[in-house]
Amino acid sequence: MATDYDTYQNPLNSRYCSEQMKYIFSPRNRFSTWRQLWVYLAEAEHELGLEKITPAAIQQLKDHVKIQDDEFKTAAVEEKRRRHDVMAHVHTYGVAAPDAAGIIHWGATSCYVTDNADLIFLRDALDLTISKLVVVISQLSDFAIKYKDLPCLGYTHGQPAQLVTVGKRASLWITDLLRNLRNLEHQRDEVLRSFRGVKGTTGTQASFLAIFEGDHAKVEALDELVTKKAGFEEAEISTSQTYSRLVDVDVIHALSAFGCACERIGGDIRHLAMFKEIEEPFEKDQIGSSAMAYKRNPMRSERLCSLGRKLHNFSADVEQTYASQWLERSLDDSAIRRISLPESFLCADACLILLNNISDGLVVNEAVIKQRVEQELPFMATENIIMALVATGSSRQEVHEEIRVLSHEAGAVVKQQGKPNDLLERIRNTPYFASILPDLESLTDPKTFIGRCPEIVEKLIKTKVADVKSRYASALVNAQVAELHV
Repeated sequence: MATDYDTYQNPLNSRYCSEQMKYIFSPRNRFSTWRQLWVYLAEAEHELGLEKITPAAIQQLKDHVKIQDDEFKTAAVEEKRRRHDVMAHVHTYGVAAPDAAGIIHWGATSCYVTDNADLIFLRDALDLTISKLVVVISQLSDFAIKYKDLPCLGYTHGQPAQLVTVGKRASLWITDLLRNLRNLEHQRDEVLRSFRGVKGTTGTQASFLAIFEGDHAKVEALDELVTKKAGFEEAEISTSQTYSRLVDVDVIHALSAFGCACERIGGDIRHLAMFKEIEEPFEKDQIGSSAMAYKRNPMRSERLCSLGRKLHNFSADVEQTYASQWLERSLDDSAIRRISLPESFLCADACLILLNNISDGLVVNEAVIKQRVEQELPFMATENIIMALVATGSSRQEVHEEIRVLSHEAGAVVKQQGKPNDLLERIRNTPYFASILPDLESLTDPKTFIGRCPEIVEKLIKTKVADVKSRYASALVNAQVAELHV
C-alpha cells in the first residue's frame, strides 16, 4: 500500500514552509471556508425575510462549519460521481446539517464559494506575509545600526569603488524590502475592496432577483451583508461568473517583486561570503561539503536565491491566465490557479523563513574587511593626497603625475607579485610628498571615506523603519528567529 514515501511530495510543503501558511491553503481550511460562506449566505437571506431559512437550519450549519475527516471521503465519492466539486460539498454539508440541506447554496453559483474563498485566502496569506516581512525588516535594521560606521569596500561594475559601510549596504536591502512591504500592503487593501460577493451565474444577480421577487434593494442588501460578514470592505459592483483574474495578477506581481529582492539580497550575501567578509549562520554540526570538510557554504542564501527566482517567475502564470479568459468566464483558469496561487505564497513564506534566519545570525568578519579595505584604500586616497598637496601650493598636474607613477608601481606589486599594497610606503619614501606626511594618516583614515553612511542608516531606521515597527508592534512582540527544517 502506497505511503507518503511512495508519492511525490511538493518540497515547499514538505521542507520549506510554515504550518501557518500551509493551513491557509489546506483542504480543511478551503472547504470549511466554503461552509462558512454558505452560513453567511443563509444568515443574510434569512435576515432579509426569506422564511424558508429557519434559525434551526442556520444553527445546524454553524455547528458543522469545520469539515471532519470522514466527510472528505463522502465528498470524494460524490465528486467522482458528479464530476463537480462544489455540488459534492453541498451534498456532504447537507448530510451533516439535514435541516439546511434544501437551502444550502440557495441562488448561488459555484464561484460564490470558490472565488470568495480564494479572496479570503489571498487576504489572510497577505496578512501573514506582511507580518513576517516586518520581522525581517526589524532584524536587518538592528544589524544595519550595529554596523552603520564599519567601513568596507563598495563595488561598482564588480570592481572596488568608494568605501561604504556594512550597515549602509544592509540599508539598501532594507529599502527594497520596505518597497515590497508597501506593495503587499497596497494589494491587501485592494483585495479588501474586491470581494466578489453575491452575483449569480454570470454576474447579473438574476437568481437572487427571482428569490426576492424583483426587489432590487434586497438583492443589493444581500450583497452588502455577505461582504461585511466575510470581513471585506466592499464587493465589486460588476463581476462575471468569477472575480477578475486581474486581482491575481496584481497580488502575484507584489509577491514576484519580493522574490526579485530575495534573489538580489541572497546574491549580495553570497558574494560577501566569497570574499569572507560576511557569513551566514553556520551551526555546530553543519557540514558545508561532503568532500571538503573546511567549507562553510552559504547554502541558506543559495536556497533564498533559488526560491526567490521561482517566486518571481509565478507572475507569468497569472498574467497568461487573466489574458486567456473568455467573456463571462472559462474554466481553463481553474487547474493552474490551484497550483499558482498557493505555491506563490508558500514560496514567499519559505523566503521569509530564510531571510529571518539569515538576518538574525549574520557574522561580520571585521578583520577580513579591514584587510581588504587596506589593500585598496591607498589607491582611493590618492585624490585626498593630491588635494592636500595642491593646498600647499603644488601644481595639480605635477602632483597627479607623481601619484600616477607610484600608483602604477604599487599596482604591479599587488597584481604581478601578489604582495600587499605598498603605495603609502612609497609616498613616505619620496621627498616630493614630505609636506603632507604629518597628515598622511588622517588622509587615509577609512572613516573619512564613508561620507554620510552612518547618518543615512540612522535616518532610514528612525523614519521609515520606525513607522513600520510602530504600525506592526503586535507582530514584533512575539517575533522569534525562524528555524529551518532542513
